[in-house]
Amino acid sequence: MSTTTAAASPRRGRGGRERVLAAAARLFATQGINATGMEQVAEEAPVSKRTLYAHFRTKNDLVIAHLQSLVTSGATLESVLTREDIPPRERILKLFDPSPATAPTADADAEADTGPVRGCPFIDAAVEFPDPDSAVHSYAREQKLRMVELIAALLAELGCREPVALAEQLAILADGAASRAMVLCDADYGRHARAAAEVLLGQALPGTD
Repeated sequence: MSTTTAAASPRRGRGGRERVLAAAARLFATQGINATGMEQVAEEAPVSKRTLYAHFRTKNDLVIAHLQSLVTSGATLESVLTREDIPPRERILKLFDPSPATAPTADADAEADTGPVRGCPFIDAAVEFPDPDSAVHSYAREQKLRMVELIAALLAELGCREPVALAEQLAILADGAASRAMVLCDADYGRHARAAAEVLLGQALPGTD
């Protein structure tokens, strides 16, 4: 009996950080960041509060780690821009496809298909942390600036003469479409912005009139 108990205990303790991040992602998506308490995250994970704070000393640490995990997992609007298996122009236009973070969880395909539509997690986080000097807002800003840099690099590769200006216009379209998709709960709302993006690209890129 004692051998079995000793073997089971380490298994329960493994993956605590990953469980906390998964629980935070679900709760942040369904009820918002500020409405989610650390104790609730610990219960949802489930982990002890000691384990939670061993991995994330503060709520801000947890929020930034959550946003970073979305970046590394590819579950953001911008992730398609680094897909080298897709041609540059199509990468840009895929910004207007339904977001990979549409549903609050990805535990099952059925849930992802029927879950509520989500907007850009970086915009959501910046709204909940409005102080521009806060760590969370600063990280969100860095990611949105990086989005423009990625678009501009693709546009330059395609021969655009003013890639930064056009990249800003396309980023505004993508962010606006993602926000309206969330408000209207219409995962396919980006099709309207895609049509506008195709016009902009057709006017700016050589040989695409």
